[in-house]
Amino acid sequence: MSESLSDDDISQEECQEDGMTPADLIAKLEEAWRNEKFSPELLASQSEVVECVMEQLTHMEDNLQKVKKRDPKAAIHHMEIDRIRFVLCSYVRSRLQKIEKFFPHVLEKEKSRGKGEPSLLSPEEFAFAKEYAANTEDHMKSAALSHMPPILQTLDMLKAVPAPCLDSFVFLRVKERQENILVEPETDDQSEYVVDLEEGSQHLMRYRTIAPLISSGAVQLI
Repeated sequence: MSESLSDDDISQEECQEDGMTPADLIAKLEEAWRNEKFSPELLASQSEVVECVMEQLTHMEDNLQKVKKRDPKAAIHHMEIDRIRFVLCSYVRSRLQKIEKFFPHVLEKEKSRGKGEPSLLSPEEFAFAKEYAANTEDHMKSAALSHMPPILQTLDMLKAVPAPCLDSFVFLRVKERQENILVEPETDDQSEYVVDLEEGSQHLMRYRTIAPLISSGAVQLI
């Protein structure tokens, strides 16, 4: 239904920051949503895309008020707005669930990221992660640790909370041809396993192997 975004009754404005049309924005949001949904770890924040889509939703809802209620386009545009809102909410919810599940590792990765390396978290997500971590630690101390001997009253959250399983397998579609992708390293039992990924092909592969390709946009999870 993304084509309906180009109709006269829907906003024709582009996101000034990225120079993308509304249809481009929705496609980028949907790709970010699928990648986040199927990735075992938290991916880099797409907050700019989220903000642009929210702006477009506002424009769409405003323009929808100008459409006659009996116009067949109105029902179609209502469905499109609901679909986009669902994808947007699901994307944000998926990220918050991962932050709650892996908060020590998320904060540690954010703390140790190099200069110029994109942040995993938006400012709002970072504030949420810190508050969630503080509340969790306070609860652990009041509910259990404070009642234990002093030697047992410290808790390493990085060790206590399981890290994302980067060796899990994911389905992916190749957007740009990739050569010499190392699938399995050389071991005593087998030789090095390297493959070429053809554009448009689909694969089931270990996430750790193709994680950099997701960040670069060369592949997308499905």
